[in-house]
Amino acid sequence: MSNTRPPKIDELLKVDPYLHDFQDEISRRYGVFLDYQRRIEECGGMEAFTSSYKQFGLNVQPDNSVKGLEWAPAAEKLALIGDFNNWDQDANVYTKEEHGKWSVTVPANADGSCAIPHNSVIKIAVSRHGQTYFKLSPWATYVTCPNPKETVIYHQNFWNPSEKYQMKEARPARPASLRIYEAHVGISSHEGKINTYRAFADEVLPRIKHQGYNTIQLMAVMEHVYYASFGYQVSNFFAVSSRCGTPEDLKYLVDKAHSMGIFMLLDVVHSHASKNVEDGLNQWDGSNGGYFHDNARGFHNLWDSRLFDYTQIETLRFLLSNVRWWVEEYGFDGFRFDGVTSMIYHSHGMNDSFCGGYPMYFGLNADTDSLVYLMLANDFLHKKYPFMVTIAEEVSGMPGICRPVEEGGQGFDYRLAMALPDMWIKILKHTSDEDWKIENIVFNLENRRYAEKHVAYAESHDQALVGDKTIAFWLMDKEMYDFMSTDSPLTPIIDRGLALHKLIRLITIGLGGEAWLNFIGNEFGHPEWLDFPRVGNGESFHYARRQFNLVDADYLRYKFLNNWDREMMLLEERTGFLHKGYAYTSWKHDGDKVVVFERGGLVFVMNLHPNKSFADYSIGVNTAGKYRIALNSDDAQFGGHSRVDNGTVFHTSDDGYAGRRHRLQVYIPCRSAIVLEKVDE
Repeated sequence: MSNTRPPKIDELLKVDPYLHDFQDEISRRYGVFLDYQRRIEECGGMEAFTSSYKQFGLNVQPDNSVKGLEWAPAAEKLALIGDFNNWDQDANVYTKEEHGKWSVTVPANADGSCAIPHNSVIKIAVSRHGQTYFKLSPWATYVTCPNPKETVIYHQNFWNPSEKYQMKEARPARPASLRIYEAHVGISSHEGKINTYRAFADEVLPRIKHQGYNTIQLMAVMEHVYYASFGYQVSNFFAVSSRCGTPEDLKYLVDKAHSMGIFMLLDVVHSHASKNVEDGLNQWDGSNGGYFHDNARGFHNLWDSRLFDYTQIETLRFLLSNVRWWVEEYGFDGFRFDGVTSMIYHSHGMNDSFCGGYPMYFGLNADTDSLVYLMLANDFLHKKYPFMVTIAEEVSGMPGICRPVEEGGQGFDYRLAMALPDMWIKILKHTSDEDWKIENIVFNLENRRYAEKHVAYAESHDQALVGDKTIAFWLMDKEMYDFMSTDSPLTPIIDRGLALHKLIRLITIGLGGEAWLNFIGNEFGHPEWLDFPRVGNGESFHYARRQFNLVDADYLRYKFLNNWDREMMLLEERTGFLHKGYAYTSWKHDGDKVVVFERGGLVFVMNLHPNKSFADYSIGVNTAGKYRIALNSDDAQFGGHSRVDNGTVFHTSDDGYAGRRHRLQVYIPCRSAIVLEKVDE
């Protein structure tokens, strides 16, 4: 194994001088990365290696014959069976090749047609130690549950339509600022049902575009047998979730999003796999090994799932081909990698406080195999696709996760700022408004690794799951059922809830990161929580939906939060403050509950105090001139009280204030915020 110093490691050390003491370990990891790259070159090179879906699984040839190729090192016999050959295990037997591979060819019919009908059910009979198991190919592209009321076992469908959907739209340019709408197609209807890809494309995409989002992060697309897993117990990595439609339907969705200029990210799960045996990857060749570790490392006790063996060249082939598949076949523009923290530590982050400092990141608990896989994936994706965006779900703060591989990092573009929603929920659950610690809030919002971009968010799907509640529901709870009508009294709880919902989102997008994420429905203060149909709730869809009907009803106050969210997005679209460097916070006053910061040419002034308003409140700004109000949370269109005149022009004075060169004086009512923008002279 080589011990090669990354060619640009000095750039990493400039960003984080503390890493000087860990150069040897960074170089060792990089050396392992180079070793695996060499192994891939010996297998035909990265281009062929990542295109393996063209050979593995079942592929129709130009003459309509079907070629099959599988890696099943522990198997003793493989046979392709299905409706097409009357499930005869001796009709189409695979031939054993070198290195655990098996191949088969199914000739075309005499008339030249494909011998396996489109959408017919097929399986692979895998024999080992005298036992035969009926399995789905790891490379299956479409699997369905024939009768969900009678069985939960999925079947593989041979997907070969006579007319395939042809992607027509060009990819949109990579956004300078990501304004991400995290969405789950299945729950995207207000009706109690599983929604479809086409309905989402036709009915939900226009909402997302109108709100000012330029990116969608699509969840639960990779096939998962257990709906309530939210897509994170993947059973079939190359298959689209058939609950929501066919592969052609998903292509329609992505294509329509591209026609609107929306960048598409896929939530990809390469951190673990479902333990399902009959319709999943587990025990595919009859053993506990194969794509997974065949020991304790191969099992995630908390998630009850299987863990990949990233040292296996065929595991790397499978996973690297998988990310390429979603880009090439379905047009996705990037990925959010799930469970990165779980991947990169042998402990999977369970019961870890992550308070051990830098030795924790580079000690024995760090999992080199997983870190190197992420380096391989990001290096390939970014070199092959210049438009690519990758996001890491990583909470421990591993240094270099979002630095280029050439520097010794893992190559992600962004990491999720996962501590922020936890902070907000903790504050709302345990702290009265008068006791909010403004300095602590600002510190947590700004506390992130320098020169590593973060996706800020106040809440995501994690905070909405049953057992928790949306921020809107934490703020307003049962009063949302009775007092969200504009015809009903504006109760103190609803008034507070509307105000703080707006302020929490504004201060988080302003200070918390270099991109923004919103979970579907939270833009208008979706009530309650998420709970998928299960035995415990009588298989109910009541909480597995998004009630867009609430925001469409003009007499309900949800429209105010929706309007606010849209204007926040449009302000960012116009000014680009997310990608214009860090904010400078000049004022954070615990007594007044006032925060002032400048970012991207804008001045954010926030008063989080429950009852104190301030007239002629002095704030510092660095640029002299005239300022106007670009956004005002107290506007009537946002459910506010119209206490601030939006036509006011603010003039700077030359006496500095709060460490800034100039002073402004503003009126800032309680529980409100204004964003000021300099007016051209």
